[in-house]
Amino acid sequence: MKKVDIIVIGAGGRGSIYADLAANDTNRANIVGVAEPKEENRKSFVTRFNIPKENVYTDWQELIKRDKFADAVMVTTQDNMHTEPVIAFANKGYNILLEKPMAPTREECGKIVEAGKASGKIFAVCHVLKYTTYSRKLKEILDSGAIGEIVSLQLLEPVGYWHQAHSYVRGNWRNEKLSSFMLLAKSCHDLDWIRYLIGEKCTAISSFGSLKHFRKNQQPKEASDRCTTCKIEKQCPYSALKIYLERIDGWPANVITTDLTKEGIRQALEEGPYGRCVYACDNDVVDNQVVNMQFDRGATATFTMTAFTKCDHRRISIFGTKGEIYGDGVKLRIFDFLTDKTREIDCYAGEASLAGGHGGGDDGLIRSFVSAVRENDPSKIVSGIDESLESHLMVFAAEQARRENCVVKLSGE
Repeated sequence: MKKVDIIVIGAGGRGSIYADLAANDTNRANIVGVAEPKEENRKSFVTRFNIPKENVYTDWQELIKRDKFADAVMVTTQDNMHTEPVIAFANKGYNILLEKPMAPTREECGKIVEAGKASGKIFAVCHVLKYTTYSRKLKEILDSGAIGEIVSLQLLEPVGYWHQAHSYVRGNWRNEKLSSFMLLAKSCHDLDWIRYLIGEKCTAISSFGSLKHFRKNQQPKEASDRCTTCKIEKQCPYSALKIYLERIDGWPANVITTDLTKEGIRQALEEGPYGRCVYACDNDVVDNQVVNMQFDRGATATFTMTAFTKCDHRRISIFGTKGEIYGDGVKLRIFDFLTDKTREIDCYAGEASLAGGHGGGDDGLIRSFVSAVRENDPSKIVSGIDESLESHLMVFAAEQARRENCVVKLSGE
């Protein structure tokens, strides 16, 4: 079986995860090139995948000058760095896997879609929720009519108190100017998943949310602006020492330093941005948001994103004319109105994939993308360019509704 040759643009966390999955024995791909400005990330990537020296770059703009030397490109740079490389590689005839979100504005998303469609190549967006065993079984149940017609849906995204502090208060996605607004950065694939499950176009959206807690005016008087010098650090659930030293063996500690010893982590917290007090950062993205949606044939949905939970699986309830479904990310419980009985499905019984990223969704995405490229079969992609644009427009409408305190109609978009 022919292996698919892939170039990675952005060898950070997501790029490394996807590359590892693509290059394993099951998915049968070669990582043959990389563009990554950070020396540590680049060197680690080159060593791990044995990438030839001539295919290693600090900047994708130098790489794009080369004649086409791979089948596909993974674009896994920061949110606001997607548009230019995606368009350039699409114009050069590469198949493309693009990390979500597509881009931080409607206009840039439109340009990406235009270039992707013009190329005629495989184009997938990393809406990994669609690629899990759990999602596939849930969709099969809904399409079978087991609960009749969907009337309403509720989805909770429990971001997690420490995940919010790491990524959206201290980290790369804390500030809209540096990345994008919270709903786009964290939850664009939630709205995409809702649209996928309901199977209808969204026609109207309202939304409410705010940055309620992680603000300067919430900082205790006794607190320091850095956890390593704070007198009340041990009383704070958001303490950087607590968060990173309790997770010393992997993510998120491996984001703040490559020295995963207690001493190395402490030094990173003393000197770097991840040691700052959560009430003294330059963050401006919301820590809670509710989105209300109406769909083409009358179904409604509500989505809640909140920081103030343990970091856990998404929880969903779907209410139909003949029954209801509750899912916790692992098991589905289906209640039938006719029989008054509940049946339970363990979506991962006998599977090891739950241990992988996003309930196996990361691997499912990469498996589908590599297979689609190898066989030139876009039907293997369930997060293609048109449906991804549609759900991104839902996200932009929701954020507009939140900021303007209004209902936004999407029927004409």
